[in-house]
Parts: sequence; C-alpha cells; structure tokens
Amino acid sequence: MGRTAQANLYPEERRFDPVQIILSSDKDRVPELLPIKYYRMSCSPFSFYRGAVSIMAADLARLPNTGLMVQLCGDAHVQNLGSFASPDGRLTFDVNDFDETIQGPWEWDLKRMAASIVLIGRQANRDRASRRAAEVLVENYCQWMAEFARMPVLQVARHFVHREKRIRPVHAALRESERSKPLELLKKYTKNDGRGQPRFRDRRPLSWRVKGAEAKNVLQSLKAYRACLASERKRLFDLLKPVDVGFRVAGTGSVGMRDYVVLFEGNGVKDPLFLQIKQETKSAYARHLPPSNEAEHHGQRVVVGQRMFQPLSDLLLGWTRFRGNEYVVRQLNDHKGSIDFTTLDEGGLEGLAAVAGELLARGHARSGDPCAIHGYCGSGSKLAMGIRNFAISYADQTESDYDAFMAAIKAKKIRVAENVDPKD
Repeated sequence: MGRTAQANLYPEERRFDPVQIILSSDKDRVPELLPIKYYRMSCSPFSFYRGAVSIMAADLARLPNTGLMVQLCGDAHVQNLGSFASPDGRLTFDVNDFDETIQGPWEWDLKRMAASIVLIGRQANRDRASRRAAEVLVENYCQWMAEFARMPVLQVARHFVHREKRIRPVHAALRESERSKPLELLKKYTKNDGRGQPRFRDRRPLSWRVKGAEAKNVLQSLKAYRACLASERKRLFDLLKPVDVGFRVAGTGSVGMRDYVVLFEGNGVKDPLFLQIKQETKSAYARHLPPSNEAEHHGQRVVVGQRMFQPLSDLLLGWTRFRGNEYVVRQLNDHKGSIDFTTLDEGGLEGLAAVAGELLARGHARSGDPCAIHGYCGSGSKLAMGIRNFAISYADQTESDYDAFMAAIKAKKIRVAENVDPKD
C-alpha cells in the first residue's frame, strides 16, 4: 500500500447505514441511559465523532492497510489526551482512555487522531490551521518512529514526553491537574449524612447513590479485583476502607456502560480515594480483526492494552467481573486535567498535534515493530499529505453522518434526553 494511497476513503463503496451501526453497537448498554449519550452526540459533529468509533472502525476495516500490527489506543482523538498523576505522584500528559484498545494496524490510530484534529479545528473556526496540524501530527509521528527504530528496546519503553510544558494547552491541562485535589472531589460528589459520614449526592440522571443488593454486588467484586493486583499493591489496597457506592454517567462514547464509583477512606476522613468500576465490552474494532484478538475478559483487555501502550499507568489499575459483566477498575480523577478547546489558537493546535504524534509513536513502538513502521513511513512527507487528505475527507464524511443522525432524531427514530448537561 503506497503512502499517498492512505488518503483514499472511497465513500461510494460504503455498504452500511451509519445510524444503524451506532444503534447496533449500543445493544449491550443500559437502555435508559442511551438518550443521554445521543443528546451529547447531537451537540456537534465532533461530539458525534466521539460517540461513533464503531462507524470509523467499519470504515477503516473496509480499506487496505499496511498489515503492521501494534497495540492500538483504539479511540485516538484529541479529547482523549489529558494530564493525570503517575504512580510516583508526578503529573504527566498522555493518552487517558483505552476502552477500545486492541491489536490492529498502526495507521488506524493515526487516522482517527488526524480526523479529530480537523473536526476540532472546524469547530473552533480554524479549519486551515487544523489541516496543517494534521500534517504536523503525522510528521512528528514519523520523526519519532525513526528515533525509536534506532533506540535500545528499554530506552523506547521508558521514553517520556519532555516538551509538554512548552505547549500552551498542555501546560494549561497540567496546571488544572495541580489544582485538582481529592478533597475537592469529595465536596463535588458527596454530602454529609448528618453523622459525619460522606454519602454520594443524588443528581439524577447523571449521578446517584447506589444502595442495597446492587451496592453489595459492587463491593463484593472488589475481592476479584484485589486478586489481580501485584502483591505490594494488594497491601496498599488493604489500607483503604470502603465508605459508599455511587453511579455516574460521564463522557460521550462511554454513556450507557455501567459506571460505578466506590468512595474509600485511607488515613481518616480527610484522605478520600475514589475507585471507578467501569463496564467494558468488546472493542469496536474486534469484529473487523482476526478472532485471535478476542479477549476473554474485556476489563483485563483494557488494562493489558494500556500497560503495553504507555510506560506509567494508574497505581490501582485492575479488573473484575460481576453479574455477567466485565469491568476495568481505576482511580477516578487522580489529578486529571483536560484540554480547553475553546481557547485553542493556531500554535496551540499544532503543538498539541506534535505531542499527540509523539505519544502515538511511542505507544506503537512499545507494542509493535518500530523498524518496520519506520521503513514504511520513510521521511514522512508523503504519508503526512496522504493522512491529512484522509482526515479532511473523513471530517466531511463525519459531518454527513452527523446530519443523518440529526435527521433520525428529528424523525423520532432516536430519542434524546432533555435538560442534561452536555459536559462530562
């Protein structure tokens, strides 16, 4: 497959209904929550794109690919970049969502990230700048893949992005992480029950307290979760005391999945810790890839994929299963910070694209063959033009799919919630 051929989308060869793809992919989710997902997807073409990874998976699968396999992030878009605390407490900027992770062709991640850059640029009235930023993404990916092809294996595995503080939107996300404190989260999510105990607030339909048998099932699932932790992390987990259980509706693509939160106390009431227990199902790419890629446990798939892709993961990352569903377990909002796209200027967009290219290259080099990928990429100039053109075409296709989605809502084929906050 030639580098410039990466531009080809062949929309006339599509043989599926994008709206039906979305509806089919949501069949294992909580039906009552889907109107919230569809409302959030209806806010803009980029919001739709965030919730429609299954459509892009179907599009990518019908196109030729390089056959060079890596551990995909799976849902590589600009909103899934952010800052958080690493296991040693330092703030880092990285990919922060691996729900769709799976072994697949490396260019699928690059194409999804590039299309997201064009879409977010259009939303910010910076269409021309976003096209250049899509090129920067690919150019930096290729430059770093060339570096990784020459590095010792352990040096690749330990590579960290060191330029992030010089990129304005990334620096802003890190500053947000610095201000994000566990006690602030305690105030946001809970209230005092009058006896000095914090309890989750009832803010239906977006979050509420879980009680009775459901809460008991959640807490009992922590035994299986503990079993998957390393010995030293088991000891750390044993120091935590569960206090209360909640349910939340967050994100866009994840809405409809069962998403529990357990509040723990460590060293007293002023040492809160929130563990998220989030349902995982098949990756959207699974049906388009060899059966050997199928996971026995989708929570474990997410954990293993994340650890393959990046050098530092959540200290308490693990998985569990209960009541017929599989879950990933991780800390909730551990000093997380996100990109503010409303203030993103031309330089900030290009800088963010450069960082994204480096992060994807590192993840792919850790899990694939950097020499083979570098051999295909070459200098990167032809590939950059090809994937930029693909990103423009796919942004156009997404806007067309978004129009079809909105028409289905208008025709009452899809029900959307009313009076819910579109923000995460």
